[in-house]
Amino acid sequence: MSKNQFTFNDLPEVLGELCDRIASMESLLTEKLSKQNEVKENTHVPMTVQEACAYLKMPLSTFYYKVKKDDIPVIKQGKHLYIYRDELDKWLESSRKTAGTGYLHKGGYRERNQHI
Repeated sequence: MSKNQFTFNDLPEVLGELCDRIASMESLLTEKLSKQNEVKENTHVPMTVQEACAYLKMPLSTFYYKVKKDDIPVIKQGKHLYIYRDELDKWLESSRKTAGTGYLHKGGYRERNQHI
């Protein structure tokens, strides 16, 4: 469809093209809205110590050691500890080591206690 002036004889063709464009816009909007309205998994759910250890693939003793050092974010309710999975994920991301944390030098990798 060009932006020239249309004649009366062009109206059926132009109208058909406009209907096609409107239909494609409606389908695009419907697709975008359905993606927006998808229910996301709730990760702010409390986990027990055993569930957290299974999630982290970490021994129970290591978990308690890290809790004692205030490394892992926990909530204490009486004698029980609870951990939210989303907070655990944030803790994992924040404790990730980067490439520049002392294990590299110009020649490549080196041992942790080896001096350059």
